[in-house]
Amino acid sequence: MTSPISLSQHGADEPDPTVRSPLEAHTSYRGRDWSPQRLMFHQNLESFADRVGLIVGLQSNGKMSQEEAYTEIRKVWKDLKDSKGALLSDRDGDSD
Repeated sequence: MTSPISLSQHGADEPDPTVRSPLEAHTSYRGRDWSPQRLMFHQNLESFADRVGLIVGLQSNGKMSQEEAYTEIRKVWKDLKDSKGALLSDRDGDSD
């Protein structure tokens, strides 16, 4: 008889490296124009992408209507746009 396949290759007290905190950035910001504000906006942009992906997944699986998904995506877009206005100034060449 063969032994069962483990779903995790890590011990019980070792964190799974594929699981990350929602507060942790996917990637680091590498722009030449680095600033704390640009880093925060970069994290907000990643969060926006995560949330849109989740909303699309819910809609695709029938857990949310297209209208609800559209409304939710509009909300997170507004949040991202507001954070851009608060964190990035027009002098950075960011106008919308």
